[in-house]
Amino acid sequence: MKITSDVFHTYLKCSTKCWLRANNELATGNNYPKWVKAQNYSYRATEVARLVAASPKNEIALSPDLKTFKTSKWRLATNLATHAQIDSNILESELHAVQLVPAKGRGQSAHLIPIRFTFTNKLDKDDKLLLAFDAFTLSKSLGRDVSFGKIIHGDNRATSKVKISTLVGEVRKRIDKIAVLLASSTPPELILNQHCAECEFQTRCHKEATQQDDLSLLSSMSGIERKKFNSKGTFTVKQLSFAFLPRRRPKKLRDKQERYHHSLKALAIREKKLHIAGHPELKIEGTPIFFDVEGIPDRDFYYLIGLRIRNGDSIVQHSLWADTSEDEAKIYFQFLDILKTIDKPSLIHYGSFETEFLKKMAARYGISVQTTLESNGNHPPTNLLSIINGQVYFPTYSNSLKSIAPWLGFEWSDPSLAGIKSIAYRFEWEASHNITVKIALIKYNAEDCQAAEIVAQALLRLHSTDPWKGNEQKSENAVYVESLKNPRKAWGPFESQFKEFEKINVAAWWNYQRDRVWLRSSKPVKPKVPHLRRPHLGPRSHLPVSRTLIYPKLSSCPHCGGELTERPLRKRILYDLLFGKSSVKRWIVRCQFHYYWCSRCYRKLGEPEEFWPQSHLGRTLVAYVLYHSVELCIPFQTVREILIRCFNLDILLRTLMSVKRTAAKQYKSTYDTILRHLMNGGLLHVDETQVSIEGATAYVWVFTNLYDVVYLYTESREGVFLREMLKDFKGVLVSDFFAVYDGLNCDQQKCLIHLMRDLNDNVLKHPYDEGLKNIVREFAVLLKLIVDTIDHRGLKKRFLGKHQLDVDRFYRKIAQLECISEEATKCRHRFVKNRNKLFTFLGHDGVPWHNNNAEHAIKAFSKLRKITRGSFTERTVKENMILLSICQTCKYSNLEFSNFSAAAKQTFMPSRRTRLNEGGCQRGVSSRVYPSDLVPKVRCEHPQSGFERT
Repeated sequence: MKITSDVFHTYLKCSTKCWLRANNELATGNNYPKWVKAQNYSYRATEVARLVAASPKNEIALSPDLKTFKTSKWRLATNLATHAQIDSNILESELHAVQLVPAKGRGQSAHLIPIRFTFTNKLDKDDKLLLAFDAFTLSKSLGRDVSFGKIIHGDNRATSKVKISTLVGEVRKRIDKIAVLLASSTPPELILNQHCAECEFQTRCHKEATQQDDLSLLSSMSGIERKKFNSKGTFTVKQLSFAFLPRRRPKKLRDKQERYHHSLKALAIREKKLHIAGHPELKIEGTPIFFDVEGIPDRDFYYLIGLRIRNGDSIVQHSLWADTSEDEAKIYFQFLDILKTIDKPSLIHYGSFETEFLKKMAARYGISVQTTLESNGNHPPTNLLSIINGQVYFPTYSNSLKSIAPWLGFEWSDPSLAGIKSIAYRFEWEASHNITVKIALIKYNAEDCQAAEIVAQALLRLHSTDPWKGNEQKSENAVYVESLKNPRKAWGPFESQFKEFEKINVAAWWNYQRDRVWLRSSKPVKPKVPHLRRPHLGPRSHLPVSRTLIYPKLSSCPHCGGELTERPLRKRILYDLLFGKSSVKRWIVRCQFHYYWCSRCYRKLGEPEEFWPQSHLGRTLVAYVLYHSVELCIPFQTVREILIRCFNLDILLRTLMSVKRTAAKQYKSTYDTILRHLMNGGLLHVDETQVSIEGATAYVWVFTNLYDVVYLYTESREGVFLREMLKDFKGVLVSDFFAVYDGLNCDQQKCLIHLMRDLNDNVLKHPYDEGLKNIVREFAVLLKLIVDTIDHRGLKKRFLGKHQLDVDRFYRKIAQLECISEEATKCRHRFVKNRNKLFTFLGHDGVPWHNNNAEHAIKAFSKLRKITRGSFTERTVKENMILLSICQTCKYSNLEFSNFSAAAKQTFMPSRRTRLNEGGCQRGVSSRVYPSDLVPKVRCEHPQSGFERT
């Protein structure tokens, strides 16, 4: 297969163009590539002649034999053709020039420097790769390395030195891909790109893409986004149009601009109607001035400024022309002078080219247009494209002025001048000074101003008032997204074109018959609704008292033994639950006791410990409530209904919330102790998830091992607090592949389940990528061997250590595998990057190879988050974190959370010994006893204990 410099350069721009040229496809419609080729050829001839004239005649050679360059006396050679063969591919490069640098001394060798010429002032990566291809071909033909080359470019003949060694690898990859492309008898997948405007096959490719309805027709869609849609089975614009679902915007985003929806753009194209999302608003105060600028970006030179000034029904057009770059300042100051003569000028333009023009002129000449406008009491310039983007969707494939204005009914008199083709006309005028060419450019610029005005009028018609034509109705060809209904919505009003169906639908509601029976009665009788008396718990409660309990008097302070001051007798009602062997019932007790004051230790004593602090509820009832709300994730409203229906206890919602808040404060010391145990342990699982705090996104982190669980709240996902919290952690951290964990200074084990799922998804998305499949297959074989050992022997270092040799063998294999595709290369890089974190568990006892413990703990919070529907505040989420941590730790320690919250003297002291199974999970419960500060600082006994019956 023969690969030339021209073929290589064409492939860099577009693979389809490369295939068409190689198969001698006829070009149609675009003369711009011929102009570019002529400019490069002319520039090359001029620069070669300049170099030849500047060199001694005896040091110049025309097409010499490069293989004898060691003994040659020439120092500059031109018009050389080199050939080289790699595998079955023949590389052919036409070198513009080659410079020979002789050896500087004994033991050193001479070397060649390839030179390439290009007429552009700015270089891109493709120019450097093309030079690297020349150098690579030269290197292979001579059998020696070429270290660097030169590119001479631009009006000032700038010389750029390019290091070849950094580009050789990419050149090799491109050559392999070109060989595969040219060997195929069918053209590659057609994908329109930015190079289409400069391509001679533009008309042919656009026609074919339109027939296929290809997604690449949408110019605003990037290649990554297109691949993402393709992976979901969406390949055409029509298919994409059905993916748009109108949704109600959240409150936190209503003041922000709507993001761009490719599916809504496709919907507008399919229905051939203008679609409006949000509330686009164009304000024009004062005299509207539509301006457009023409320039040569390669030179940073602006040669034409057009202004279209509308004052009522009259229109004035100004065209400011610069013959040379020195005249640029002249036309800019003329532009400013015109603005000063207009009362309240309002500048309006289309696109970012004019925005960049205003910034550069202000920096270049020290006076900005914005200062001039503000001095006249007007607003900054308005970019129409910024209003359209994300809010107004025209039924066109792009949002360019050349696409939108024709849909609104405007046509350019000479379409051949559009876009970059005007640059060729400017170069033609500079060469010939033909007045006809100048007039054509000025007319084209004036029509751009007129097109911008037509677009502005269309935007003004979208709201109520048009300052030029008075009040107008909204366009009948416009569709407001807010009026669209979600076709997938299962519930809502039934609407039909047949009114009979709507009446029948009303009769289908479940309470229709019951309501109609009362309405059809000859004598209307209102049904009696039984009055349910629900007494609120308090001083006037009519619930029967189960017992009256009198507490004995205290003779001295139980804390310090000091003398007590007795207060008057107090009577309080205790509302609690009494659990029997096979029953549970309401337990209401009238308690009689005295308050005491100790003058030695300054304590207030006497209140029965059976009362929950700052409440008339008992501890068993509070434990019952916490069990339902925290462990079962039942909302307080439902818990209240359960208490009313089952026990006739009508407790206010604010009372239940207050109990939960008090419990969180009471267990804060227990929470801190569990966190200390985790930080001092030898194993730590970590994971994180999102939580909505009053509309803002925050994060909840979970830290756990086989015994303890702690949830932690942070406002952001940054890992600064992790580095501070885990700075003294000496164990192994098990986590997913979130980048924050990489900066922690401890041994880490990445979750291989996450990795396995990611690799499996990549293989499903790229079923024909053999390089990716080979890497994943090798990993699957390795992991299967390790898991078999774990299943048989458990997580023990002495049995798992033998697999270190298998891991080393795996990495040697994937290093030798051929990775042509980008996905295969990324996959191999991921394994190499995380080598020290994927198999850490092989060198430790009891370290799991997955993060299932953290995933399981996250599910508990996810369940709570789902029930609350995101109605958290920062205070409530922190309270839930404390209680949920205690609850999950009780589960991991084989304790009942309800028993722990009701009985203060109970510690985390399970009876059976823990043994790790093969997957790193518990069998039984730990036999360790938590220290005394881990339990709540209160005491709770059976409701009957310590009471005296009357």
